[in-house]
Amino acid sequence: MGTTQLESVPEPKYWHLKTVLSDALDSEFAVGEILPNERELAARFGVARATLRQALEQLELEGRLQRRRGVGTTVAPPRMGVAVADAEHAWPGTAADAWQPVDSTEEAPPAALARLLGTEPGQVVHVVRRARKTRGQPVAAELLYVPADSVPGLAPLDAPAGPSRARAVLRELQQLRLEGQERAVELGSARADDAKQLDRLPGAPVLLVTTRYFADGRTAAVAVATYRADTCRLTFGESDGAGVRLLAG
Repeated sequence: MGTTQLESVPEPKYWHLKTVLSDALDSEFAVGEILPNERELAARFGVARATLRQALEQLELEGRLQRRRGVGTTVAPPRMGVAVADAEHAWPGTAADAWQPVDSTEEAPPAALARLLGTEPGQVVHVVRRARKTRGQPVAAELLYVPADSVPGLAPLDAPAGPSRARAVLRELQQLRLEGQERAVELGSARADDAKQLDRLPGAPVLLVTTRYFADGRTAAVAVATYRADTCRLTFGESDGAGVRLLAG
């Protein structure tokens, strides 16, 4: 990497530095290569480390860089496509579903989720944890909140824990006639448990995809899927019948 004069540039220094670094990533670095440390980069470009960190954080958000525990900052691989939505009238856990069940517990959802579900604050619901990988890499983690009255036939002692219990909740949920879905996407920060599953640092940028499933004129379940925002891009519209699609890597 060469040096550049930033003092006379009218745009923010970190933004111009981001552009310079991005060009260097294309011409001088290979996928997976580790960047020099912050002290060396800041000295080379004649900027404060705070300015450098802003530029690196922006490149990470755009999916150009990855920060990994015990490794450092590396050049990110190209993005891979992952569909956000199943068919419009399909419950989680159907044959075409790419998610893998991890566990199922019974706990009270956060207040915002309780409002979406129409349950009383503090009321316990089933929480199904699922994970998704692409090419062996974790790309998303999901929490599916299911009120007890949506799965009335679920035996309390049937598959008490683990993936078997999660599959049992999903099978029972599929007995309802799905009337529709409502989906919202927003930018967020990875919580500690999500970050661990996604191999990211806590607080890393993520995309939160919240899906409400409707049956019998009410909200039957709510899923909150956390996708790695550093390697994701969204496209909207019909694509092979999948509707909204998320590209992740």
